Amino acid sequence: MKRDGRSHDRKTQEAIRLMAVERILEGEDVASVMESYGFCRTTAYKWLAKVRGRGRGKRVLAARKGTGRPPKLTASQKRQVFRWINGKNPLQYGFDFGLWTRAIVRELIFKKFGVRLSITSVGSVLAELNLTPQKPLARAYQRDPDAVKRWCRETYPALVSRAKKDKAEIYFWDESGFRADAVHGKTWAERGKTPVVSRPGQRQGVSAASAVNAKGAFWFATYRGGLCGELFVELLKGLMHRRRKPLHLVVDGLPAHKHKVVKDYVASTKGRLTLHFLPGYAPDLNPDELVWSHAKRTGVARRPLHKGEKLEQRVHDQLQAIADNPKLVRSFFKHPSVAYITDC
Repeated sequence: MKRDGRSHDRKTQEAIRLMAVERILEGEDVASVMESYGFCRTTAYKWLAKVRGRGRGKRVLAARKGTGRPPKLTASQKRQVFRWINGKNPLQYGFDFGLWTRAIVRELIFKKFGVRLSITSVGSVLAELNLTPQKPLARAYQRDPDAVKRWCRETYPALVSRAKKDKAEIYFWDESGFRADAVHGKTWAERGKTPVVSRPGQRQGVSAASAVNAKGAFWFATYRGGLCGELFVELLKGLMHRRRKPLHLVVDGLPAHKHKVVKDYVASTKGRLTLHFLPGYAPDLNPDELVWSHAKRTGVARRPLHKGEKLEQRVHDQLQAIADNPKLVRSFFKHPSVAYITDC
């Protein structure tokens, strides 16, 4: 079978060129040398012409990096694709879908540049731009970005200064509900076969309220039913019981928090308790939300209720364990969404 030297990789071909030229320059027959390596005789004369060029030498025979097929998008166009996608959504460009997909990016590239790419090529471009598919965080469209910035840069720093002046503490308050039949998180299973997790057939639910402090303090209480103004006052009384320092409590805009009976109770404390309201539709600014996320992922979701076990007691024990772990409580304040809280 005839040998074909062109089938070798670049490095091997480079070595063959150097060896063939050396042998020919030493006086061997050109045809014999080239036949031994699987190349055409006339190819040797091209190599020799390059080597004999003035100031060139054998280095011209070195392998060069292959350029490959030229990209369809220029570097400038790729940067433009990044600007289209980063921090924006397809709705802003006239599409009827709010999340980026490779198909939508491909269509946008064709619409703007007239360049048609395959789905795989679009994925390669996105990877080159350091764009990866991620689960987005939900944000209410009623959210006011200016109000959020004002809270982080002006309102909260002013609150910290006021608390230091009053020798008061700052706590963040929130409420949440727990269900015995809720499933949080994921588990492993064979592809295409959805796993089954055993849950108690009897539905149990309980609500809880908590207040968290950046220094690691944690207060909580459980209750049944929905929150109203009167119940909120009773919970606040429990929070204020035997408290020596004044308290600045940051809450969300739930109607129960703004009820008249709440205002009356706060006024009756004569400055020992002050309520401060977070911007609307901005739960991510409240570190207590991270407490609930941790509790629901590691509590009943991790180990279902046993026969005869009550959800309220389980939730109470779990929240008590959080209260007994100040290091864990402080770790919630390290999340990027609450990095504006600097009084740790």
